[in-house]
Amino acid sequence: MSDLSMPRLQHILASGAVAAVGVWITYISYTQQPSEAFLFPRLIATIFVVLAIWTFVKACLGWTKVGTGITLRQFTSLLPGLIVALVYIFWAAKGLGFYTATAIAFFILLSLYDPNSHSEVRSWVKRVIITACFMVVMYLLFATLLKVYTPREIFF
Repeated sequence: MSDLSMPRLQHILASGAVAAVGVWITYISYTQQPSEAFLFPRLIATIFVVLAIWTFVKACLGWTKVGTGITLRQFTSLLPGLIVALVYIFWAAKGLGFYTATAIAFFILLSLYDPNSHSEVRSWVKRVIITACFMVVMYLLFATLLKVYTPREIFF
């Protein structure tokens, strides 16, 4: 570990943070009730945490090609999306309801990172249509196909 380069250190920190979040999410999925409502999240969380821990171990042992790392400019570009994701995860999904919060978060992220013009009505209509199609797919997947319990609060 004495030859830690900045890209490798970034990879270790990022994969460690993802593994820690994965352990936390897995713990929550196994402790929530009713247990049958969390069957699908448990399956996904378990797969997620195994892969995250494996990635963290590989990063610590130096078995992963890490490239050149992330620059401050790249991190600054990612920061708005990260903030939206954190607000969504820690407040909006439960506070507004899963489908409402997901639609808002998806639309914001799409608007932030869409390279098309933000001054044309046509591009905004396109974003609204893409968001609506995404939400239809999410609803069909979670509510109809998988019958997963989703947080319902202010809206649906």
